[in-house]
Amino acid sequence: MKTLVWDVDDVLNDLMRAWFEQGWRAEHVGCAIGYADLRTNPPHEVLGVTRRSYLDSLDRFRQSEAGDALTPNAELLAWFEAHGAQFRHIALTVRPLETAPSAAAWVMRHFGRWIRVFAVVPSRPPVNAPEYDRDKGKLLRWLGRGDALIDDSETNLAQARAVGLTAFAWPQPWNEVRETKTELLERLLCWAEEESCRSLII
Repeated sequence: MKTLVWDVDDVLNDLMRAWFEQGWRAEHVGCAIGYADLRTNPPHEVLGVTRRSYLDSLDRFRQSEAGDALTPNAELLAWFEAHGAQFRHIALTVRPLETAPSAAAWVMRHFGRWIRVFAVVPSRPPVNAPEYDRDKGKLLRWLGRGDALIDDSETNLAQARAVGLTAFAWPQPWNEVRETKTELLERLLCWAEEESCRSLII
């Protein structure tokens, strides 16, 4: 059985869109930029603010009631309902360590029927805590599990490829992926079937 490693923010949920529309634009009424204009992640330069200002705003949203009430990606949840049992699943996120408990609870609340493992890489050096892994690639190498990573970050996907995982890029404005979410999920199933057939032949 293949093991799929899922990014949490902007894959299992739409954190950036929710933060931008419910948080940032609510606080910056004159903002003329749309979500599709966020061509880089982090988007602070597009927004004309410092990286620190952006991160502070995002962290406030993560810890807010709106952040806790994020709805799961509907198409992805339907895919899990139909196909999730064919795989083992791991959730892997990069975020401040102090925000990890709420993220873990969110994952288990919405995807806990399938995802039984939650892992976090601190996005900033943790205070009064050991620093084990600085990126997803290092954690995946240590974990020694996973056949494919589904992520919106090309950096994370490159790290996954370097440790032997297949990489699937989740469409977002900042990665310019051409295929739709539906097409990606269909390709994920095709990949799994081909890999299964290949292992039987070998």
